[in-house]
Amino acid sequence: MTEQGGPGSGNSPDGAPFLSMHGISKSYPGVQALDGVSFDVRAGEVHALVGENGAGKSTLVKVLAGAVSADAGEILIDDKPVVIRSPKHAEQLGIAVIYQEFNLVPSMSVAENIMLGREPTRGTGIDWAALRTQATAAISQLGVELPLGVEVRRLSVAQQQMVEIAKALSTNARVIVMDEPSAALTTSEVAVLFEIIRKLKASGVGIVYISHRLEEIFAIADRVTIFRDGKLVKTDVRNALTPDDVIRFMVGRSLSSHFPTLPQDPPREHPLLAVRGLTAPGRIENVSLEVYPGEIVGLAGLIGAGRTSLLRAICGVDHFTSGSLTLNGAPLQPRSPHEAIEAGLALVTEDRKTQGLILGMTIRENVTLPHLEDFVRNGHIDRRKESTAVAKLAAELRIRTPSLEQIARNLSGGNQQKVVLAKWLLKKAKLFCFDEPTRGIDVGAKLEIYELMVKLAEAGAGILMASSELPEVLGMSMRIAVMHKGRIVKIFGRGESTQEEIIRYATGTIAA
Repeated sequence: MTEQGGPGSGNSPDGAPFLSMHGISKSYPGVQALDGVSFDVRAGEVHALVGENGAGKSTLVKVLAGAVSADAGEILIDDKPVVIRSPKHAEQLGIAVIYQEFNLVPSMSVAENIMLGREPTRGTGIDWAALRTQATAAISQLGVELPLGVEVRRLSVAQQQMVEIAKALSTNARVIVMDEPSAALTTSEVAVLFEIIRKLKASGVGIVYISHRLEEIFAIADRVTIFRDGKLVKTDVRNALTPDDVIRFMVGRSLSSHFPTLPQDPPREHPLLAVRGLTAPGRIENVSLEVYPGEIVGLAGLIGAGRTSLLRAICGVDHFTSGSLTLNGAPLQPRSPHEAIEAGLALVTEDRKTQGLILGMTIRENVTLPHLEDFVRNGHIDRRKESTAVAKLAAELRIRTPSLEQIARNLSGGNQQKVVLAKWLLKKAKLFCFDEPTRGIDVGAKLEIYELMVKLAEAGAGILMASSELPEVLGMSMRIAVMHKGRIVKIFGRGESTQEEIIRYATGTIAA
């Protein structure tokens, strides 16, 4: 099919959709996940799918992938009704899904992963020469180089994503769904991804692009579909929409600003946290910094600059070899996260799913887990006291759930992050260390997290926030410390910096 304008032109390819979904509904106990949704994908277009976490995007993708069955509605491929019975059946119909959490076998090679489940055979065994040939053909369509014989675990995240895309192409996919494909990529890696999407589009492949990053939607999409509360509220060509339009349709209200108004700078007399010469070889080097009560200090820098390592050292997760910490003027040297928690420190980790939550436990259990001693009476946990405390926090944080007994795995990303925060609000931590606090959550939930941070600062807590999103650092920081190769190379006061200046220091363009 002839391409009608490049990615980001906003001109959707003409013609009948390859794939159409009509009146799709799906409910779970207490939740209407999809309510009469219609959606289609045309050959050679990038169709962006956006909405707050919990809006229904993931459920639609699961129906499309054959992972769950819809309660009502129909699916057409080439204008013919189909019933997608399983993920394997979806693959046979030309539909491939690349999930945010890759579906790869780490111990197997690139070639084996690409052809997994579809290995060519010779006699009773695998035809390894044919397998490598077919894997090479899939990779060649991407215009990138991947080492066929290397185990996938040894690849970068960006390379693993290329393996997933090659795997999809090896099935002759006509529609590829990409779920948050840029979540763990650097800016340069996103540029490579976009170039591959352009090639796929030019070859007639339809792309469903799911992302919370609106700047990417407006850079790559032809059409945009917006979900809210399980319903489709808007589909239009990208050129007919503005970012503010998309946000308004997503959250059902206008957000005049992506960031709340920060409090005035607090008095800088006695620091809440003082870091002096902190060193952990290979990670951080001679770092000194203060955070005052009521202050939000942003940490900027490239991936690997030492931001996460600094937060982990402060909160007792990683050990440091030299330097000192004081909290409210008293020496602090936490030998474990438990000691840091007892001292009043809270670490909101970058990866909430593996480090911040136990996904198989309930909301109630996750929130009270670090503080169970507070709920023990006569050798038993007082469930009523526990539930009352968690219910109060859930209401304050607006955790959207039918029950506190909901398993954490089943919550949206924004609600999972709120559960992590509830753990530390339960015991009123003095210093909050946020590592990528809004990664992977939608704009509405982001604003709620930002507003909570402001409330914490207004109540006298100190906040140290590491973020890779420079607008977030600029919009949510009273001061900004820029890190490069494990060192703090510049500290900006409020309003003193721009994105360009921060990048110059973060890349070492301007020497410390």
